[in-house]
Amino acid sequence: MLNQLVLDSVLENIKTGERESALKHKYHWKEDDLIIYDRGYPSYDFKYEHIKSGVDYLIRVQKNHSRIVSEFISSGKRSLIVDVFPQEKHSFAGKDYNKSTSIKVRLVRVGLSSGETEILMTSLLDSQIYPSDIFKELYFLRWGVETFCDELKNKLKVEYFTGYSKISIEQDFFCAVFISNLQSIIVNDLEEELKAKNRTRKLDYKINTNLSYGFLKNRILELLFKEAPLEEVFKELENLFLQNTIPIRLNRNNKRESGKYRTGVRPVVLKNQKDAI
Repeated sequence: MLNQLVLDSVLENIKTGERESALKHKYHWKEDDLIIYDRGYPSYDFKYEHIKSGVDYLIRVQKNHSRIVSEFISSGKRSLIVDVFPQEKHSFAGKDYNKSTSIKVRLVRVGLSSGETEILMTSLLDSQIYPSDIFKELYFLRWGVETFCDELKNKLKVEYFTGYSKISIEQDFFCAVFISNLQSIIVNDLEEELKAKNRTRKLDYKINTNLSYGFLKNRILELLFKEAPLEEVFKELENLFLQNTIPIRLNRNNKRESGKYRTGVRPVVLKNQKDAI
C-alpha cells in the first residue's frame, strides 16, 4: 500500500473464504504491523488471530454488522471503545478462548465527501496516539490493493493462462506478480527524479503503468539471462519510463455502482489504449 510491492501472494480455489486466505499470509506478519481490510473480515476469530500475533488491524464494517455497531451509529459519537465476545453459536473446539473471552475494539465514524458515513473497526485503541482524524486517510491507503488487482487482471492479463495444468496456472500467476514487483522497484527508484521534474511543471506527472509493463515485457528475458551488466538494461528502462509519463488529475471521482456486475457476465470494456501484455 505504500511502495506497491507484493510481500506474499496466494492463489486459491474460489470456494476458499477470503478470511481463510488472508490468514495464510500471517507467517509474514511482523509485530507492530498494521493490516488494513475491507468489509467481509471482521469475525471474532479473525481479530483474535491478529491480537495473538501482536499485529494491529483496521477493518471497514457494514452498518448492520452487529448490535454494537448499530448502537454506535445511533449514539452519534465519533469514536468508541467497546468489548466484543464470540457469538453464542461459535465453535470453541481447539480454540484458546471461550464465550467469556472479550476483545476490546475501537469503532470510528468516518465521513465521506459524498455525505455518506463509513464505520471502521480497529485495534488502535489509544485516541491520543491515534486520533480519529487520521483514520479516513489511513483506510484510504487500502485503495492500493484495489488498483493492484486491476493492474494484475487488466494490464498483466493474469486470467489468460498459457496452460490448463496446476503448475502452468501457478507459473503464470507468480510471473505476473514478479513482473509487477520489478516494475514497482524501478518506479520507486525514479521517485526523486520525477519529483524534481514535476517542480517545473503545472501538473504533477507519474509513470504510465500500462506502457511500463509493455517495456518490461520486451526486456524481461534480457534482465534474467543477459551476461552483460544489468545496469545497462535498467538504465534503458528508467529512461523509457521517464519519457512516458501521464499527468495526475486530482479530485476525480467515479461514482461506484453497487451490484453493477452481479449478473456474472463479464462487462465489455471499451478503452482507447492498447494492452501492455
